[in-house]
Amino acid sequence: MIIVTTEFVPGKEVKELKGFVRGGTVQSKHIGKDIMAGLKTIVGGEISDYTEMLEEARQKAIGRMVDDAKAKGANAVIGLRLQTSSVMQNASEIIAYGTAVC
Repeated sequence: MIIVTTEFVPGKEVKELKGFVRGGTVQSKHIGKDIMAGLKTIVGGEISDYTEMLEEARQKAIGRMVDDAKAKGANAVIGLRLQTSSVMQNASEIIAYGTAVC
């Protein structure tokens, strides 16, 4: 599956639009990791537990988007976008979306 943020794939021709596809997940913070992250904000630096959590969430969202695209018979997704929002205290939603094509 080809996935690009651009509106086209260089050297490829879009023959058919399959439509809008998306995938998402909601991730919550682990209370123990949240306490450690709070301490990390005092001394500064990267909060690697959150970095890992968000990377995992992005991969899940993209994977679900790819499943949606495959179900529609697509072999590529163009115009990939990622969006995040807070849905409640200590939980964030990540959504991946784009246009399925072949």
